[in-house]
Amino acid sequence: MTAFLATVAVGIGTYLSRSIFILALAKKKIPNSVLVALQFVAPAVLGSLVVALLIDESGSVSIGIPEIAALAVGGAVAFKTRNHILTLAIGMTVYWVVRVL
Repeated sequence: MTAFLATVAVGIGTYLSRSIFILALAKKKIPNSVLVALQFVAPAVLGSLVVALLIDESGSVSIGIPEIAALAVGGAVAFKTRNHILTLAIGMTVYWVVRVL
């Protein structure tokens, strides 16, 4: 199987697995408890990305100046705007810019 066919198969599988839930729940009312729980998904994902950024291959904590700068700026953006996507975008931009410098 070529890489292209594998990519197409995985893409179709991903599309189907996601669309099944959308189609199945299209006309159903989602309970408030589920909506409240979904509000914590973005902060949990952001936290896991931060932890993955700070841990190296051996499992030890590896914090340098780019990580500290990105965490400080990202934390300030999150506190000020409460926008998860903006926080992630600005934090990662600061990280990559400081890392290149």
